[in-house]
Amino acid sequence: MTTEPIREDLAAIPRYVPGKALPQALKLSSNEVPYGPLPGVAEAIADAAGNVHRYPDMGVTLLRDELSARLGVDAERIATGTGSVALIGHLLQAIASPGSEVVYSWRSFEAYPIAATVAGLKSVQVPNTADHRHDVDAMIAAVGPKTRAIILCSPNNPTGPSVTAEELDRVFAAVPESVLVVIDEAYREFVNDPELPDGIERYGDRPNAVVFRTFSKAWGLAGLRVGYMVARPDVADAVRRCVIPFAVNGPAQAAALAALAAEDEMRRRVALVTSERKRVVMGAREIVPDVPETQSNFFWLPLGERAVEFAAHCEARGILVRPFAGDGVRVTVGLPEENDAILEALRDWR
Repeated sequence: MTTEPIREDLAAIPRYVPGKALPQALKLSSNEVPYGPLPGVAEAIADAAGNVHRYPDMGVTLLRDELSARLGVDAERIATGTGSVALIGHLLQAIASPGSEVVYSWRSFEAYPIAATVAGLKSVQVPNTADHRHDVDAMIAAVGPKTRAIILCSPNNPTGPSVTAEELDRVFAAVPESVLVVIDEAYREFVNDPELPDGIERYGDRPNAVVFRTFSKAWGLAGLRVGYMVARPDVADAVRRCVIPFAVNGPAQAAALAALAAEDEMRRRVALVTSERKRVVMGAREIVPDVPETQSNFFWLPLGERAVEFAAHCEARGILVRPFAGDGVRVTVGLPEENDAILEALRDWR
């Protein structure tokens, strides 16, 4: 009898569930922007395609230098990877040790428990508050001697609310510097509340601050997988050591640089999304009063045990949303006519 070489604990990991896609359906399940690539991006990809027989720059030097200049941080503090989700996994791999733990809110980004288990960390999940926010005090209380990192998703995917400056200040004041405070800002560009902090600007000088961002959302590069992380140099270096060589390919780096050059257009498109976000959330609250505030490009319907039922109702109408069984439904803010369709579906179902 042979012994299976596969780790037994991996069988308990929930599979990452991507947003559903069906031909001709309105896809409001994956938090994509609906406007296509930014100007210059497709051309940059086409130009870079002529060199795909060559290995790309493993250091992603041009992109890191551009981000360094824009963010006002040294390039050695920046790590890049195939989306912020991959970098989160690499960070957890870099800090894991036997018996170590990571604290995060739940429900939050579904990749956290996957990345933690693969890295060998124990997940300490802290329930959200009744209004679908991080329970920051409970998260602080959950930090113990085995905690290596505490992750705050702001805005929180899938529920929408952001962590305030006062809350983040309390986290940094309460946890020891040996615990990394990880701020996942994948949706930062959609935040238009001036009272909510920019993680890099406010906490970039903290030795235990780590901030993640991505080009997949507001920058419109979901299909190319480019993200980055800002941390102190030794943490960034450790993550770069864990990243698969040549993870960010040549066309992806070229696309990210072209997208950055089109920032004004990105901001214009984000303004369209946030304007629609306000309208559709107000409409949804007329039917489901406890829809929480959102600072992202999606909103949360806290439907509990009826979440899967509502998703099936939408799919029957040709609309795809993202249900989380027993908790709620995440709906991407789309074009005005798409948002009208989801509101109509919600009215009919209710």
